[in-house]
Amino acid sequence: MSYLTKKYINVKGYIWVSFLFSSLIFVFFPQIDIYVAKLFYDGKSFPINKTPIEEFFYYSVKPIIFIFIFSSLFIYIYNKITKKNIFNITSKVILYILLVLSIAPGLIVNTTLKENWGRARPAQIKEFGGKKSFTPAFVLSNQNGYSFSSGHSAAAFSLIGFALLFKKRKKFWLYLSVSYGVAVSLARMAAGGHFLSDVVTSFFIVWIFTHIFYKLIFKRDS
Repeated sequence: MSYLTKKYINVKGYIWVSFLFSSLIFVFFPQIDIYVAKLFYDGKSFPINKTPIEEFFYYSVKPIIFIFIFSSLFIYIYNKITKKNIFNITSKVILYILLVLSIAPGLIVNTTLKENWGRARPAQIKEFGGKKSFTPAFVLSNQNGYSFSSGHSAAAFSLIGFALLFKKRKKFWLYLSVSYGVAVSLARMAAGGHFLSDVVTSFFIVWIFTHIFYKLIFKRDS
């Protein structure tokens, strides 16, 4: 298994184990989600919701993603026209970026999970003043919610894909992208928009598929 993940999938074995273990924890001990959500609840509401810091992280994700996408496309077109190689933005890089952004946060998280799972958000359930019922992670729900999993977290963590493209100070950019994803995830949780399991699941989905695509496109370990 370790040989397979290293040579072909490009995802360390402990990442798969961590994802499986965390998923089982959330399924068999769902009250963890309630407990963590209570840390942000004051008895009447989620006071962080609609505050400047929460709205900054909520509304910053799309602009940042668009800036990276269009900057990469602009540089690629410029390189093709001028026959230059600025930042080494090639057709492979563009393909990789499109796959990273469309498959994990787009197709898997938003289209497949978020649109079909039906899990109610923390602020919508009875435990926090709402009218809907709580459903554990990975369990299909009839509550018509959009909590599982977190689209904002997935989009924020997708910056990991851009970080892997840097040749210098790659670890710094990787830590920065993960830190931003964590900040966005905390903001969504504090606002009552997502449970801990929602953001953790989005992180693992993005991390795993980003590294798989890196290996698939560039034929080397990330």
